[in-house]
Amino acid sequence: MTTLSGEELSVQIGDNLPYLRRYARALTGTQESGDTYAVTTLEAILAQPDQYNPSQGAKVALFGAFHAIWTSSGATIQAPEDGSDMLAKASAHLAKLTPNTREALLLHTVEEFSVSQVGEVMGISADEASQLIEIAYSEMAQHTLGRVMIIEDEAIISMDLEALVGEMGHQVTGIARTETEALALASQAPPDLILSDIQLADNSSGTDAVNQIFSTHGERPVIFITAFPERLLTGEGPEPAFLISKPYTQEQVKSAVSQAMFFSSTETLKV
Repeated sequence: MTTLSGEELSVQIGDNLPYLRRYARALTGTQESGDTYAVTTLEAILAQPDQYNPSQGAKVALFGAFHAIWTSSGATIQAPEDGSDMLAKASAHLAKLTPNTREALLLHTVEEFSVSQVGEVMGISADEASQLIEIAYSEMAQHTLGRVMIIEDEAIISMDLEALVGEMGHQVTGIARTETEALALASQAPPDLILSDIQLADNSSGTDAVNQIFSTHGERPVIFITAFPERLLTGEGPEPAFLISKPYTQEQVKSAVSQAMFFSSTETLKV
């Protein structure tokens, strides 16, 4: 196995860490829990450098080290003892799914690993990875129908998102092009899930709109779709659990929507 210097290892991990943190948050539903797993992964690599195999490629190696930690912990989401948080509902949903299916789906669609790379990360064959991805699509579609609100100022993109969400069986409550329209739409028809751009038509903010909706109607899952994901992956404050880069693929949107419907505790984003 190739041995890296400390500086080379630092550069490789640093380049891919934002994406690992994104993936970990999507798995766990919260920034705090996801970051805990990410930090534990880094500590494990520092303690045992052989857990990181650069010959696989930097991103595969980092995610593979993460999965060793994730699976050894039981790959579970801990519901709060007081039962007040919606993560309790997520835990109940996840208990019904075939093990490892969500991981395979997120790795393939959101993180854009090939099926063979998914297998490398998870320590399984490409055929097994492909089967898990197909099972994930099937199982999650059975449990995640709801009302979806779209905040997007580009007509072609909003129409595409509306069609994708509708094909999945969800009800689209409407499309808002500005922060003002978003707040009005949320009052008329509170959604179960929000799909939002960041920069809107009148230079208003999708993140501000989402925060206002949270403060008025309570927190709910939100997926941010942006051409500038790096602006939300700084590690310097609350970040969204679900973040898709433009241009996106249909598979990315469908996967993120299905995943996000399991969670209702997305933290308020302030930027």
